[in-house]
Amino acid sequence: MRRLARSALADVTPLRTSPHFRRLWFGQSVSSVGQQMTALAVSVQVYTLTGSTFATGLVGLCSLVPLVVFGLYGGAIADRVDRRRLGLLGASGLAVLSAALATQAFLGVRQVGVLYGVVALQAVCFALNAPARASMVPRLVPAEQLPAANALSTVSMNLGLTVGPMLGGLLIGLWSYQAAYLFDALAFSASLYAMWRLPSMRPEPAAAGGPTRRASVLDGLRFLRDRPNLRMSFLADLAAMVFGMPRALFPALAVVLFHGDARTVGLLAAAPAVGALLGALFSGWVGRVHRHGLAVLFAVLAWGLSIAGFGLARQLWLGLLLLAVAGAADTVSMIFRNTIMQAAAPDDMRGRLQGVFIVVVAGGPRLGDFESGTVAQLTTPTFSAVSGGLACVAALLLLTARYPSFARYDSRHPAP
Repeated sequence: MRRLARSALADVTPLRTSPHFRRLWFGQSVSSVGQQMTALAVSVQVYTLTGSTFATGLVGLCSLVPLVVFGLYGGAIADRVDRRRLGLLGASGLAVLSAALATQAFLGVRQVGVLYGVVALQAVCFALNAPARASMVPRLVPAEQLPAANALSTVSMNLGLTVGPMLGGLLIGLWSYQAAYLFDALAFSASLYAMWRLPSMRPEPAAAGGPTRRASVLDGLRFLRDRPNLRMSFLADLAAMVFGMPRALFPALAVVLFHGDARTVGLLAAAPAVGALLGALFSGWVGRVHRHGLAVLFAVLAWGLSIAGFGLARQLWLGLLLLAVAGAADTVSMIFRNTIMQAAAPDDMRGRLQGVFIVVVAGGPRLGDFESGTVAQLTTPTFSAVSGGLACVAALLLLTARYPSFARYDSRHPAP
């Protein structure tokens, strides 16, 4: 029984066997908590200064545009230079910007434009740091440990999403914004130390022989054009996020379906993250799965059906449960999509594909907010949630018919 329980929990073998991955994971976990604390603190500070939900919403737009633009170029840069140095540059910039936020809070600066500008620069630094960091993972652990490493990375991300806002709210309530910003600046020391201890991580020579002379964004997109399995991994996630993302509906559904208030909205927003964290913690089985494409398809299918079921739920506990199931399914999808991208792509393309991954992850949910909000405005929030989940399923079936090789993808013989 004890052995069964251990096999169900996340496989921590990469943490045990790779000191470099262990330090990188710990540093990312600590800095992720700090970043989420800062994101909450910025939103609260902007609302306090302006009293405007529109002005608060602009914070997201200030980060989205640089993230999408520089995410692609950050990936291209990561395929040309030493990824360790690029990661150090991005993490150092993020630490300095967190210190700048703490400074403006200590000085009592009441300029919203300063906050917008710092948030935009943070997005640029993150877009440089994230592709470099993610593209180094296949060099730090053996191929058979990639699913476990990606599951652990998902644990790290969801710890930040759950612990960060709670700790940030506590610090802001007890002291002020300065405490959250200062914690974030100090938290980056763990990430900087992990990057500093890494060996040089220059991209490996291209498969055709000889080093890559240039690494352009267009080359990365052209590479995807002729690699159906990699392309399908991105399209499947877009189908889930664009059609099945109910986040913008939570305020309306909290009142219409569950007769609740702002606390109900908070529960709905937290449920997918809780499910995602649990899915990552109990991911010990992922290393025994070889049909990664099929696993992604089932995970996205579970996401779409769970969201449709959420739209039909009339009891809050059932709605929260279905959202948690959707979050767990999204974790499974992310683990295997990341592994496909890392295993099937050559090293000199991994940075650019990670850049595309950032754009999909950042842009997909925001397009989903627009889609679900528009449909809800034209119909009802309930119809938007149900139709969005079913549209996700329909889009997935069409994509599966268009790219049948994806369902046959086998990690023992990775083919892009």
